[in-house]
Amino acid sequence: MSETPATTPKNFIFEAVEEDLRTGRFSYVRTRFPPEPNGYLHIGHAKAICIDFGVAEAFGGECNLRFDDTNPVKEDVEYVEAIKEDIRWLGFDWGDREYYASDYFEQLYEFALLLIQKGKAYVDDLSPEQIREYRGTLTEPGKESPYRNRSVEENLDLFRRMRNGEFPEGSRVLRAKIDMTSGNLNMRDPVMYRIIHRPHHRTGDRWHIYPMYDFAHGQCDSIEGVTHSLCDLAYEDHRPLYDWFLDELGIFHSRQIEFARLNLSYTILSKRYLKELVENGYVSGWDDPRMPTLRGLRRRGYTPEAIRNFIEQVGVAKNENLIDIALLEHAVRDDLNLRALRVMGVLDPVRVVILNYPEGQVEELEAINNPEDPAAGTRKVPFSREIYIERDDFREVPPPKYFRLAPGREVRLRYGYIIKCVNVVKNDQTGEIEEIHCTYDPQTRGGYAPDGRKVQGTIHWVSIPHALDAEVRMYDRLFTVPNPSKVEDGKTFLDYLNPNSLRILSGCKVEPSLTKARPGDHYQFERKGFFCVDPDSSADHLVFNLTVPLRDTWAKIEVKQKGD
Repeated sequence: MSETPATTPKNFIFEAVEEDLRTGRFSYVRTRFPPEPNGYLHIGHAKAICIDFGVAEAFGGECNLRFDDTNPVKEDVEYVEAIKEDIRWLGFDWGDREYYASDYFEQLYEFALLLIQKGKAYVDDLSPEQIREYRGTLTEPGKESPYRNRSVEENLDLFRRMRNGEFPEGSRVLRAKIDMTSGNLNMRDPVMYRIIHRPHHRTGDRWHIYPMYDFAHGQCDSIEGVTHSLCDLAYEDHRPLYDWFLDELGIFHSRQIEFARLNLSYTILSKRYLKELVENGYVSGWDDPRMPTLRGLRRRGYTPEAIRNFIEQVGVAKNENLIDIALLEHAVRDDLNLRALRVMGVLDPVRVVILNYPEGQVEELEAINNPEDPAAGTRKVPFSREIYIERDDFREVPPPKYFRLAPGREVRLRYGYIIKCVNVVKNDQTGEIEEIHCTYDPQTRGGYAPDGRKVQGTIHWVSIPHALDAEVRMYDRLFTVPNPSKVEDGKTFLDYLNPNSLRILSGCKVEPSLTKARPGDHYQFERKGFFCVDPDSSADHLVFNLTVPLRDTWAKIEVKQKGD
């Protein structure tokens, strides 16, 4: 266990773990993923999950799942179950190592008593506002609380009475006694415990005081024998505090290593902002396919393999940077290209009548299910005299380099015949084209012309008598700017919401093979994009979500804007 496998990509975390094993600092590897059960996981958490579980797996170690359930005001068992479901969906398993900070409440309380007895902690009566005021700033030292020098006996008595629920919320806290002049604000007598008179989802009404994360974090790692506490860079300035607690308590000392969190363009990963989007109705819920939550990505059709591949491509860095969401979209295209069955779906249909095709005749044309997977085989697609094509696949006056259907022009039908437009039928009032009349060449079944004539355009279609009705939800990026967190004066991230992030298309037509489509199934609608069957879908009402287009249309838009 002294070296990582040859196939494991190296980074500074792996190098640090290798060094610790080589020097004997640790003889085993144990990591942990410590989510707060106060919300749903998003793709930023997925990076932490992949790192925590991936490092343990690479070194033959184990990764604990430990819920940081230290704030009963915001926590719920619903989030606990959702987090476990999402982690398993990503492909990770913690075995029998499911823990909770609340498992250690009694031990943490004993640790606090020990610090009080050592003169390293005290009960403070200052209000939260006064504590902030006394803390000082980055350029000014803090002031000591007038309650800082209470006797050990008085502190022990008050802290035990806090536990018993004798005092109202906000009236007292337990603080560490460190250094109010420290250049690191986290070391200026941080709060260790606060009073909360709320039932806990696991411990009920047993406790009236709850530890702060900064106090629980390192001690829980120590209790579990975690060797490597992997955190994002936000906790780098907290590391001296964690070290101080462990050193003063004289207990097992994990090694904390920080890495850059995931920042994704056109995306918000702040839990507070995501909650605002949900509660104010800007999205339909935490699983809205525009949300960066794992539940939202799953509903949109993203696969765990694509997400893990994306995170591997992003790598592990020490400095914060903004990752282009196009990289994530590329990862899901690559993955779905290998697994998604190809089908034909017409999103904006217009009727085509093939005048010289025999009325009532139906042919079964053979179609390839996935050219990337020969084992996927083929299917039969019905072809008839009347078909639907995309309205955009016809132009009365075709622009330059337009190779699809137009008056007097030929086009190839996917898996079918070559057809030629002879005339159109328009609505007398609106002038909109209602029907396109064509002829077909019966010698061109399969799309090939025996006389060798060239037909440049190939379009998809659906037989009208066999078509299934479908609703298609076209999702786009939720924000219009790369970094919606970085707002201009007088604006908020809400000012950058994309008004076209969802378009619902009713009246779409899909081929009859999709009668077997079930929620969660992946398809490529040929020439359109990758789609996933939504949970709202039923046999009577098919609903498809756009996962990702076949091409990155945003890249073209951005290039055009730069050239303007």
